[in-house]
Amino acid sequence: MSKLANKVAVVTGASRGIGAAIARALAAEGASIVVNYASSQSDADAVVASIAETGRKAIAVKGDVSKAAEAREVIAAAIAEYGRLDILVNNAGVYAFAPLEAITEDHFHRLFNINVLGLLLMTQAAVEHIGEGGSIINIGACITTMKPPASSVYSASKSAVETITAVLAKELGKRKIRVNSVNPGPTETEGSAKMGGGGKEKGGNLVAQTPLGRLGKPTDIAKVVVFLATDDSEWITGDVLVASGGLS
Repeated sequence: MSKLANKVAVVTGASRGIGAAIARALAAEGASIVVNYASSQSDADAVVASIAETGRKAIAVKGDVSKAAEAREVIAAAIAEYGRLDILVNNAGVYAFAPLEAITEDHFHRLFNINVLGLLLMTQAAVEHIGEGGSIINIGACITTMKPPASSVYSASKSAVETITAVLAKELGKRKIRVNSVNPGPTETEGSAKMGGGGKEKGGNLVAQTPLGRLGKPTDIAKVVVFLATDDSEWITGDVLVASGGLS
C-alpha cells in the first residue's frame, strides 16, 4: 500500500519548481493534493493534470499565503474537497538578493511577508484541522549556513524558518503533530534560472564546490519531503534536514 494512502496534503507555492515536484511526489505515494498558487493558474492546472494522469486526486487553489484570510481559504478548500488535512508543506517563498545599500522597506517586507509570515499564517490555519500524526514541513534554505554577500534579508528570513520550526515542534508536539524543515541547496528551477543560476552565484562555481558534483533537482528535495510526511520519520520533529549534495 502507498505510504500516504487516504492522506491529504496542502503544498503552497506548488505551481512550479520544487513545490510542483513535492506535490507530484506526495501524490505518487497516495496523498490527495491541494496545489496552492499565487499567480499562475495555468501552471497550477498543469500540475493538477499531471497528478490526475496518475490516478491521484488534486485541485488548484489560488491564495496569497501572506494574507490571513487567503491562507484560511486555502485550508478551507482542502477541507471542503477532501474532508480532512494531514500534511502541510510551507514551500511558498521569495528568493531575492540585495547588498546593504540596495535594501529597501519593500524588499524586506516582501521577503519576510512571504517567507516568514506566510508560513505562520498557513500553519495557524492548518492546525485547526490537522490531527494526531500530522506533519508540517517547512522549506528553508542552506543559505543559512553559507551566508553569502548580499543575502542578509533572504538569509535572515530563512533563518527565521529554522527557528519557527523548532518552536512549533515544541508547541505542537503535545498534539502529536510533527514540524520539520528541509533546507535545499542550489536547485535547478525556473526561479533560480531567472536569478542567474546554472551553477554560478556571485562568481563562485557552486557545482565545483558541491561534493556530489551537480546542482540539486526539484525531485531531490521532494524525496526528502515525502520521507518527512510519512510514518518513516515518525520520531523526527523540530529538525532541519539539509539536502544540498554536501555543499552545506
